[in-house]
Amino acid sequence: MSIQRPQYPFDVRHADVWKIALPASVAFITEPLVGIVDIAVIGRLGDAGLLGGLVLGALVFDVLFSLAYFLRIGTAGLVAQAVGARDPSDGLLHVSRALVLGFGISLLMIVLAQPILWGSEALLAPEPGVASALSAYFFVRIASAPFSLINYALLGWFYGRAAARTGMMLQIMLHGINILASVALVYGLGWGVAGAAAGTVLGQIVAALAGLFILVRHYGGARAMLARLSLADMLDATAVRRMFGLSRDLMIRSIALMSAYAWFAAQGSRMGEVPLAANAVLLNLLMVVGFFLDGIAQAAEQLTGKAIGANWRPAFDKAYGLSMIWGLIIASSLGLVWYLTGPWLIGFMTTNEAVRAHALDYLPLAALCALTFMPAVVYDGILIGTTQNVLMRNGMLISLLIFAVAALSLQPLGNAGLWLALHCWFLGRGMIYWLGLERRRPHLFAQA
Repeated sequence: MSIQRPQYPFDVRHADVWKIALPASVAFITEPLVGIVDIAVIGRLGDAGLLGGLVLGALVFDVLFSLAYFLRIGTAGLVAQAVGARDPSDGLLHVSRALVLGFGISLLMIVLAQPILWGSEALLAPEPGVASALSAYFFVRIASAPFSLINYALLGWFYGRAAARTGMMLQIMLHGINILASVALVYGLGWGVAGAAAGTVLGQIVAALAGLFILVRHYGGARAMLARLSLADMLDATAVRRMFGLSRDLMIRSIALMSAYAWFAAQGSRMGEVPLAANAVLLNLLMVVGFFLDGIAQAAEQLTGKAIGANWRPAFDKAYGLSMIWGLIIASSLGLVWYLTGPWLIGFMTTNEAVRAHALDYLPLAALCALTFMPAVVYDGILIGTTQNVLMRNGMLISLLIFAVAALSLQPLGNAGLWLALHCWFLGRGMIYWLGLERRRPHLFAQA
């Protein structure tokens, strides 16, 4: 005997998408801007070794923290569904479990700091000057781990509840402090790459404390919030299994995602300091486009997740369609702007003439990425909202294989082959997600 799940109808309009996407885009765009400012601050010192160390150091932490990124995306999907199902606690249990888990993972990262650095150096094979800068950056930045993971969990809760404006303000605070502190510490105190890392640590600390204050205040204070929680609910076997299953699949997905970017950076590193630095400049510009698209993906995540929780397919279909339409418009527009303004942006980000020339050679190939990776980014949001974690995991693994085959096949073309392989990865991932979601869509709203 099947039981029909209750339905909570609601509509999705263009304004609903942008109510989430605009503040989310503003928030997300500050992240690659930090990378651009850090590269500009260190790059204008004129030392390619320092710039390479900064680039690889940032990559190491992108990979390391991506292993815990499920705290953000998994929490957002679960909270969005809870909101759609009219959960009176606004997903409190989900964010509480994520905070506890995130803190434990961050402590493990700090304990294993030295082995992590050794492994990173073995994989990335930096030249001596780059390796020295990488080490200086790493041992300062690792102190941000607890605060970074707390921020992941908090952002998942904010965005899952469609509190995009609050998430935006916290991200602007985090990255604004980061930028100002990095400039002051690098130029004012002469700390070099360690100063850029210390700026990041300070930003994460302030944002985590502010986010926790907002969370506690939402529930009427610490005592009232704790009264809503019980150890039995926190350790509910079904909910914990679901969280760990979701976390496992999203972690595997993140490992595969960052493996592709790590391979890209490692190949650039093996070509020398100039290709490594030039590719880093172009990838940071790509991330600017990507984070604008992440605003649309964030809207798709919350709205489709809410539709699943509300058991209302018309809202899901509308959110799906509007997200793709706006994703295409934004990707086309920003890709063109990137191509036209690329020479000026590259010139601003580095004073090294060899790096500038190399980046300009590959600007057309890089700018085209704005279009080829748009579907994958938007599908990420939809799959997170619907907690299709197995599809995300398998799709990323298959697309990583596509990338590896393309990268090896196109290796004779040098850096051009590397960028073409990136296009193959983006397109393959989008196609796999589309096929998988189309097969699953009829069953998302079946009777329970």
